[in-house]
Amino acid sequence: MTIIQHLIVDEFGAFIGKHSECILVTKDDQKLAQAPLIHLELILVANRGISLSADAIRECTERGIPIFFVSGSGTPYASLYSAALTGTIATRRAQLHAYTTTLGVNAVLAFGSGKLQNQANLLKYIAKYRKQTQPQLYHELRRAAQEIENQIGELAFYRTLPEFRSGSLTIENIREQLLGIEGLAAERYWNAVRQIVPPQYAFPGRLRRGCSDPVNAALNYGYGILYGQIERCLVLAGLDPYAGFLHSDRPGKPSMTLDFIEEFRPVIVDRTILAMANRGVHFEQNTDYRLTKEFRRQLAEAIFNRLETSVEYEGKRQVLRNVLQMQARHLAAYLRCERSAYQPFILSW
Repeated sequence: MTIIQHLIVDEFGAFIGKHSECILVTKDDQKLAQAPLIHLELILVANRGISLSADAIRECTERGIPIFFVSGSGTPYASLYSAALTGTIATRRAQLHAYTTTLGVNAVLAFGSGKLQNQANLLKYIAKYRKQTQPQLYHELRRAAQEIENQIGELAFYRTLPEFRSGSLTIENIREQLLGIEGLAAERYWNAVRQIVPPQYAFPGRLRRGCSDPVNAALNYGYGILYGQIERCLVLAGLDPYAGFLHSDRPGKPSMTLDFIEEFRPVIVDRTILAMANRGVHFEQNTDYRLTKEFRRQLAEAIFNRLETSVEYEGKRQVLRNVLQMQARHLAAYLRCERSAYQPFILSW
């Protein structure tokens, strides 16, 4: 029987049920997939019109197998976990308290610096393969990386303020300034990425809503898949995915997920999609500019494969999926004051 770690269900009218020690996906009388529970790590429901049995849900939650739901554009709209995972009180109390202290400020500065350094490192990684063949682009990418790293210094400035040292500085005091710094870095980053993406993809720069080009559609869908992974790590670490710091509160907005995801976007999603584009992969779209079901599946599998990539982490080789979880636990320990600092994950280039 085929080993399936990441079960993607995207066939309209499919039914997800349990049979013996397997999750069985059927449509009418046809078997679409059979995944042994012993190897299964997650289920991604990526279309409308898909139903699940209560037995399948119970078996997955008891075994710690999350079930994520995303729309056709990649927007996550639901997740299923064991109810017991939301019962960790001490960490959540510490998380809520940190919002009004420099603990929260420090965490946000770490998230931001990690994101910017990983963006700069990705540009430097791509540039090194163009030093001989495209020297002008090489220098442009290196210059963009340096300008992004300069913004990391702007973030670090807030740790030198007297209010930070006295403990009176909170996120509320500096949110707009921090968003401005990250906005400038993002503009430089995506302008550089625009020069990397081959012309046939017509990439105009980063667009979130209303995009018609295939690269932005792929980025939006890829980030949606990563959201589910990040949310799961936060929940398993005892954190509330809705109680963030930099991203402001709003009903139904997973602010902590949006905060914590930042350092991992360039490492997991951007790198995967840029690699596919530079290999000339066809990002197939429908007439309404949405990615086709076939390409969404291909992209999801590429991101899951990226999560299984081994990287250097704390002196050892670890797969990226485990790095996400360990970083979430480090964050929880920091907010409980069991660690002196939260260090973002930086991927070397």
